[in-house]
Amino acid sequence: MELQLANKSVFISGSTSGIGFAMAEGFMLEGAKVIINGRSEDTVQEAIKKLNIIAPEASVSGVVADFRDAKAIHEIHKNIDKVDILINNVGIFASKLFEETLDTEWQEMFQVNVLSAVQLSRYFLPKMLAQNWGRILFISSECAQLVPEDLIAYSTTKAALLSLSRGLAQTTKGTQVTVNALVPGSTLTEGAVTFLKDQAIQEDRSEDAVAEDFFKKTRTSSLLQRFAQPKEIADMALFLASPLSAATNGAAIKVDGGSVPGIL
Repeated sequence: MELQLANKSVFISGSTSGIGFAMAEGFMLEGAKVIINGRSEDTVQEAIKKLNIIAPEASVSGVVADFRDAKAIHEIHKNIDKVDILINNVGIFASKLFEETLDTEWQEMFQVNVLSAVQLSRYFLPKMLAQNWGRILFISSECAQLVPEDLIAYSTTKAALLSLSRGLAQTTKGTQVTVNALVPGSTLTEGAVTFLKDQAIQEDRSEDAVAEDFFKKTRTSSLLQRFAQPKEIADMALFLASPLSAATNGAAIKVDGGSVPGIL
């Protein structure tokens, strides 16, 4: 399917690895002009090198901005005027019980996961409305609804993105700008791979056995019963960012492998 993304400009926060990197790759292969983002010059340049190997003729550049710092948005202002597509993807988490999660950890997660998306959307959305075309996509998580006991702070931030996305969508009424949220499930990112390796070493079992147990004992509601590949999440993101998705606005689209029960 031709997604009509050629020459569209896209900025993806937190895109040097994982789902963000997979989205950058997908947009590049569709002919979009991609701007990636990471915390350091080294990680950004390394990701650009990898993307250039995958799509040598494509357009890719990078902006270093660590969204743990509230002033990181100034780096975006300095380096990017406007884009057609904004993907609010950057996120951090801490696996801790509620009573062990410090105020500073709550504040850091809100700064990165929520306020970065607020700042980026506040900067780019008016420009999209002025040109009467644009796409904003928030990357939430199944944890926004499942809320694991050791991820309450993270889950709270991801739930906040759903409200933010819906609210901003309502400001686009009658335009060709859309705002949506994507709700991925357990995905085989670099972090998940590290988790599986560490658990396999600790338990003296294979990584496959650890992964199988995760779905049998922890994410029992999953219908997919495996980790999704980053590309499987990215493929849905590309569609929602494309002109073909014009009738989808203010939605939270699940790509969770059926882990969140219910029909809505």
